[in-house]
Parts: sequence; structure tokens; C-alpha cells
Amino acid sequence: MELFLLVFIMLGLIGLSNVLNRFVPFIPIPLIQIALGMVIAISPVVENLELNPELFFVLFIAPLLFNDGRRTPRNELWQLRAPILLMALGLVLATVLVAGPFIHWLIPEIPLAAAFALAAILSPTDAVAVGSLAGRIRLPSSIMRLLEGEALMNDASGLVAFKFAIAAAVTGEFSAMGATVSFFLIAVGGLAAGAIMAFLIIWLRVYLRRLGMEDVTVHMLIMIMTPFLIYLVSEEIGVSGILAVVAAGIVHAIERDRIQAASAELRIVSESTWTVILFILNGLVFVILGLEVPSVVSVIIEDEAYRNGIVIGYILLITAVLLLLRFVWVYLFASDRQLRAALLTSLSGVRGAVTLAGAFSIPLIISGGMPFPQRDLIICLSAGVILLTLVLASALLPVLSREPVAEVAAEDGFSENQAQIKVLKAGLKTVRDQMNDDNRAAALSIMSQYQQELHWLKSKEQGRIEDIQKKTVEIRLMALRAEAKTVRRELEQGEINEEVAAACKYALKQTEVALTNRLKFMFSAVLLTVRHLIKKSLYPGYKHKWTREELEQYKELKLQSIHEAVEKVKACTNDHNRTAAMSVIAHYRQIEEMLRSDQVRPSMNEALQEQKKELQAKAIQSERNVIQSLYEQGEIDRSMTGKLRMFINYREASLFENESMES
Repeated sequence: MELFLLVFIMLGLIGLSNVLNRFVPFIPIPLIQIALGMVIAISPVVENLELNPELFFVLFIAPLLFNDGRRTPRNELWQLRAPILLMALGLVLATVLVAGPFIHWLIPEIPLAAAFALAAILSPTDAVAVGSLAGRIRLPSSIMRLLEGEALMNDASGLVAFKFAIAAAVTGEFSAMGATVSFFLIAVGGLAAGAIMAFLIIWLRVYLRRLGMEDVTVHMLIMIMTPFLIYLVSEEIGVSGILAVVAAGIVHAIERDRIQAASAELRIVSESTWTVILFILNGLVFVILGLEVPSVVSVIIEDEAYRNGIVIGYILLITAVLLLLRFVWVYLFASDRQLRAALLTSLSGVRGAVTLAGAFSIPLIISGGMPFPQRDLIICLSAGVILLTLVLASALLPVLSREPVAEVAAEDGFSENQAQIKVLKAGLKTVRDQMNDDNRAAALSIMSQYQQELHWLKSKEQGRIEDIQKKTVEIRLMALRAEAKTVRRELEQGEINEEVAAACKYALKQTEVALTNRLKFMFSAVLLTVRHLIKKSLYPGYKHKWTREELEQYKELKLQSIHEAVEKVKACTNDHNRTAAMSVIAHYRQIEEMLRSDQVRPSMNEALQEQKKELQAKAIQSERNVIQSLYEQGEIDRSMTGKLRMFINYREASLFENESMES
């Protein structure tokens, strides 16, 4: 019960941290989560949580790094392979060789081998913390990709170096040649093991699909279990579990790109599920870190052998050495050697969960049964460096990145219009992937709406939106008049009855009002919805049943009116209005294709409306996933994220409005 209560409280803190971040957006969410964890830790609500490093790695680090490998752009990683390796391998080695002796010199009570271990565990950067900062600070995409690639690799290199240093501290023996050979065997073995197991798991899923097992729940369960299984097996056979899950994530990304059209529903469910899982895991990492900080600090405060001011000085000096070493390394090996870029990259090297988990994995005793020297102090120093690097990044990165990154953002980032286009394309692709013989009519209708919106946005991007929009409205109104003329003629000739004519006239009138007077259109929609609800409450059993003959009349009337409207548009097309005219004709062609499909029904058909609602819901979810992805990758900032979400909310409300009119 106590464990359940603790988990429940931590989940609540994750939600609270995001709420608080709305009021104090200048404070990164990880810092808020750490602070909330510290508050709970010092309160009598829960008892002290003992961090199990092995469980922490498999439960948090494995799925987080698997997802990073799955989502990080592979082409950009390959282009940056040289600087990534220099940062993930070269800088880790330099940190161990430089910071280790410095720590031993600064604190002689820490033996050299233990100092090397502390330097090694302080070398990995935290991709989760960097990602949370990037969404607010808008780091240049080249720096962001470098940081992501570095974080994917340096966890493994830092932890391997840490294990060798700990082994030397415990046994008193160390072989440089043996350590080098073991490092490459462990690293290469981890990459190979992860890739092989990922291919086997993918083969299993493909085989299950061939057997007819298309159950999304089963496939999603296999995907969730994948990083945990690969990490555990890799560690069991003695290779790097961290590099194994990274390699598995990259392999799954390749597989996702290759067969994404054949598993559109699984992809949508997968993205939604992983979004929730990662949101929880990312938050738990920093809440747990906050829970551990008070217990770590209290040990040092209560020990009379330590003076608190001196320990704080140790933390400041070690952090300064790490940042200085990182800055020099980046500046020396950078191709353009820009001072600002080197500063941004250096300050973005935030330490995080891997560092603290590694520190807690230090054994309690060494050979001979003696306590591990200065274990509590090493853990305290690790926690202090984590907090200080987070605070420094939060305070200095916005200042350093403000003006220069604004220029880079114009080149590498997304304008609001470009982001809207990307969001709509994601929704359109989802509808296209989900289209089949049963829902073709509904899918074509929604795709037509998406294509029209994309047309407006692309025209706006080219700076011609106002002129094209005006001409398009004029042509649409002209085409609507041609349609209305067809309806009147067919009614007078007795080809259709009053019910069909009234439905068509109403739809044409509403479209005309929407084009000419948006406010009137909204008011009309509200009145129609109220009238519909009143009629439904007063006459619950009443609903006009369309006969087969009326359905055929409706279909033939729409096809005839579309034909005459298109001919009218073609007759009036010239060089000045050609773009607008082609847009209107394309709109009519989409409707015509939908009408000619086998499943065609007028808007009153309930089955069609249910299919549209289902497709629209999936498309909207895909759009929200894209926004979250852009934010996490630093392509858009928090302000634009809010605008894009409002953009989707408005479109979702419009869809509801249209459904109300069609009921």
C-alpha cells in the first residue's frame, strides 16, 4: 500500500509540475519536478525511497533511450557522426583523464580510482533535461542534433568507464589495455545484440500479422516490452544494455518507415501510447531525483567531518572544470569555431538521472571488507553537479540564445504557417492511410477538406493569400449560383421531390453564408443546433427516413449540379483567376469522386457520419502528436506550441459544428 501511495503521489506531482510551469514558464519542468520531489521527501507523507540502480536503469533509462533512438533523425545523426563520436567517446575519455586527477587533488580523501569513477559518472549528459530546455530556448537544430546524438552514446561510454574505475577502486587492480579491449567489446557487442534482437522481434510481429493476428493491443504490448527485454538480455550476456536499446530503437525506426502504410492504425496507437509512457517516465526520473536529494544532502550535513561551505565549494569547482573542459573541447574540434555555439553546446551539457543512478550503484564495501571511501560525499557531489548544471542552463541559455537563435530559427525552425502545414499534412496522411473500401466516401470527404486548408496555407506562405482567397470566394459563389439554378430546374421538371430539393437548397445556402458572412454562419449553426436539440427532445422518435429513390435523386442531382458548376467555372477562367479556379474545380472533383464511389450517401447517412468522426478523431490525434514531437525536438517553442494547439482546437470545433449542421 505504501508503494502504491508513493507512486500515486509522484504521478500527481508530474501533473502538478506541468500546471505550475504554465505560471512560471521561465523555470524548466525538470527543476520544478526536482523541487516537488524534495518537498515530498522532507514531508512526513512518505518514507525515504531507496533507489535501486539496476531497477532504475531497466525501468527508466532503457525505454527512454529506446525511444530516443526510435525518433532521432538517422540521416542527421549520420551526417554528424564525427562530432558525435568526438563528444560521446573523446570528451568522456578526456573528462575522466582530466577531471579525475583534479578531483583527487581537490579532495585527497577520495582515492584516485574513486575520483576517476566520479569523473566518469559525471561525464554523460541528460537528453531528457536538454530536450525540456530546447523546447523553451529554441536551440539551433544542428546543436540539438549533436546533443541528442551525444546523449545516445555517452551514457554507455561513461558507464563503462565508471564500471572499470569502480572495479579498480574495489580490487586495487587496473589494466589500461584490458579496459580498452573490454570497452570496445562491450560497446560493439551491445550495438550488435540490440540490432539482432530488434530484427528478431520485428520478424515475430510480421509473422503474427501473416497469421492474421492484427490485434493492435498485442503488437503494442510487444513494442512496450521490447526495450526492457533487450536491455536485460544484453546486460545478462555482458554487453552494453544502453547501446543495445539505442540500436534497437534505430532499427525499429527503419522498420516503421518501411511498412508504415501497412500498419497505420498501429502507428497511431503506438505514438499515442508512447507519448503517455514517456511523459510519465520523464517526469518520474526527476521527481525521484528530487526525492533522493534531501537524504543525500542530510548525510553530509549531519556528518561533522564535513563543513557544508567547503562541500558547496567542491561542487562549484568540479562543475566549473567540467564546463570549461567541455567548452575547450567543443571549440577546438568545431568546424567553424563560433564562440556562441561553443558556449551553447557547453551549457547544454546538463547532467541528470544516469549520473545519480550510477552514483548510487557504488558498492558499500571494497576488498578486505572496508567501506568504500567517501561514498556519501561522492553521491552528494553528483547530486550537486546535476542541480547546478540544470540551474546554469536554465539561467544562461535563454540569455545567450535570444538573438542569435532567432536568426537560426528563421532558417532551421518553423514559422507558424509552416508548422500548420506540417500538422495538416500529418492529419491528411493518417486519413489516407486509414482509407479502405468501406470508408472511402468518408475519407475522400475529409481529404478534400484537408487539401483545401493546405491550399490556403501554401498560398499564404507565398504571400498571395488575400488575392487568391478573394478570387476563390467569387468563383465559389458563382458556382453555387449555378448549382442552385440546376436544383430549381430539376424541381420544376419533376425530376426530384420537395424533400431532396429542400436539402440541397439548405446546404447551398449554408455554404454561401459561410463564404460571405462568417459571423452569420456561426449564428445560424448555433440556431440550427438548438432547433435540432429541441426537436429531438419534443419528438424523440421522429426522423425523416430517406427512401432509396430519394437517395438516388440526391446523388444524381449533386452530380448534375457539380457538372454545370464546373462548366461555369471553366468558362470564366482566365490568367488572373486560374489558381483560384483550379482550386474550386479540384474541390468539386473530390466531391464527384466521393459521390461516384459505391458507398455514397448524402450527409444524412448515419454510417457515413460515424466513419467521418472516427477518421477525424484519428487525424486530429496525429496532428497533436506532430506538435508534441516538434516541441520535444526544439523545432518550435512553447508559445508556438500553444498557438498550434489552439489552431487544432478551432478546427476540431469547426468539425463539430459541421456535424451538428448535418444531423
